[in-house]
Amino acid sequence: MLVGEEFGRLFEDFERTAFRLETLDEYDIESEREEIARFLAGGDMGPEWADNPWVRSMTDRGKQVSRVHVLRSPLTDYLRYELSAYPGNITAGEDIGIIDLSEQQVTGLPDHDFWIFDDRDVFRMHYTATGAFIGGEPLPPEVLPEYREYRDRALAAAVPFASYGERHH
Repeated sequence: MLVGEEFGRLFEDFERTAFRLETLDEYDIESEREEIARFLAGGDMGPEWADNPWVRSMTDRGKQVSRVHVLRSPLTDYLRYELSAYPGNITAGEDIGIIDLSEQQVTGLPDHDFWIFDDRDVFRMHYTATGAFIGGEPLPPEVLPEYREYRDRALAAAVPFASYGERHH
């Protein structure tokens, strides 16, 4: 499994496209804890929320970054926080879609997160029961068609984030 800097290099090394399917209602990311508390207290989220520099570091180099988040309303506090950050990701060039399973039934998607880089490398994400990242597992090439299908199915079913946000504020 890839973790830390080794996993982070994937976002520097991909050439054209990165797609993520997200499926958890809660991610336990130590570096976000203070920011989440500030968000829940109604504090100022700072300039990075208006234009995400991590996403911008990829899109400014002509790379495409996209994700679909599969969730279920009502949203957890963590999801309210994460979705509130999405407009800054979109400003930075990320394409984000939402599948809300309380509004539509979508079948044939996995119950786990994954990344596809350049339509050729797939990494299954592993988390603890509380949502702490364990690592990204490189999957063998023979499963790539299956994960491309998951990606395509998720993209076809997803509502653009702006449309979802208008309905859910």
